[in-house]
Amino acid sequence: MQTPFRVGFVTGATPDKWAGVWRQRRFREPLELVPVTQDEQEDALRAGELDMCLVRLPVDRDGLHCIPLYDELPVAVVGVEHVASVVEELSVEDLADEQLVRPHESGWTPTAPQLDWPPMTVPDAVEVVASGTGVVIVPMSIARLHGRRDTAYRVVTDLPPTTVGLAWRTDRDDEQIQAFIGIVRGRTERSSRG
Repeated sequence: MQTPFRVGFVTGATPDKWAGVWRQRRFREPLELVPVTQDEQEDALRAGELDMCLVRLPVDRDGLHCIPLYDELPVAVVGVEHVASVVEELSVEDLADEQLVRPHESGWTPTAPQLDWPPMTVPDAVEVVASGTGVVIVPMSIARLHGRRDTAYRVVTDLPPTTVGLAWRTDRDDEQIQAFIGIVRGRTERSSRG
């Protein structure tokens, strides 16, 4: 049996549409989707565990190619009873007096005080927020993925977006890699690389 083409995807990224196109066009070449954390994304690529990966930027580009794909808006996740849940959007100034809970894989680097919590996952951070303690800031896709009825999220308008990109090793630039790039870029089956 042929070794699968392995595509990693960081939390919040959704490769399903592209995987579906791959499976239609290249049905004889198995594709395996592999979830990775932001902390694991580069190491898995560099170690050859993945052929390509949907990564959350920035990544160290030494030895890696990377195509930025799309930006994600940062959102503040709050408990449903929090005053911020009644507004459409927030600013950093609106959050100035809040205690921020930062999961180890949030996709965002804080500029405000954080609660002194041990490292935690995004679901654990959302649990803390749902209890009425603090606010967590994450990309919108992660907030949607971990959404609960007892939380709400609002766009933070003056924080920079995070970017999701497609990365692969520079020493691996073969026909399969180019085929997946073509799918991600929306090329038709008959179109050429150029």
